[in-house]
Amino acid sequence: MDTNDEMIKIQNCMHDAGFKLTFQRQAIVKVLLDHHQEHLSAEEIYIELLKQSFSFGLATVYRTLDILTEMNLLTRVSFEDGIARYDLRTEDRRHFHHHLICTQCGKTVEIHQDLLIDVEKLVAHQYHFEVSDHRLTFLGLCADCQRKKALGDVSHR
Repeated sequence: MDTNDEMIKIQNCMHDAGFKLTFQRQAIVKVLLDHHQEHLSAEEIYIELLKQSFSFGLATVYRTLDILTEMNLLTRVSFEDGIARYDLRTEDRRHFHHHLICTQCGKTVEIHQDLLIDVEKLVAHQYHFEVSDHRLTFLGLCADCQRKKALGDVSHR
């Protein structure tokens, strides 16, 4: 992913919607781009900004996240911990990606294939409902936790 290209796309989208990509907003978007494989909370974004010697407040981070979410450039996600986390939509802006979440260690893996195209068509046809997005989360044990569990089961025999 070219972060400069993504920053320009975001700037253009914001401009088209009547918003400016201010210095503060640009810094927040840069943190999201730099950590695009993670799902950062507003507080984690704020901490990253502090590490980079930015001194604007947490409220600015929340306002920017709200704007980006309203513009569908960012998706607010809540996992098992109940904390709102944010994911920048950089590839296909039509659909959000899916997640595998380990209930043991909390590891999150993203699935970028769209697994629900047929389900969307069925919903549209059968229920006369225009789907704009969908989300799918699988909960279970990752490979590492499965191995640890198997080793633990063996040692207790």
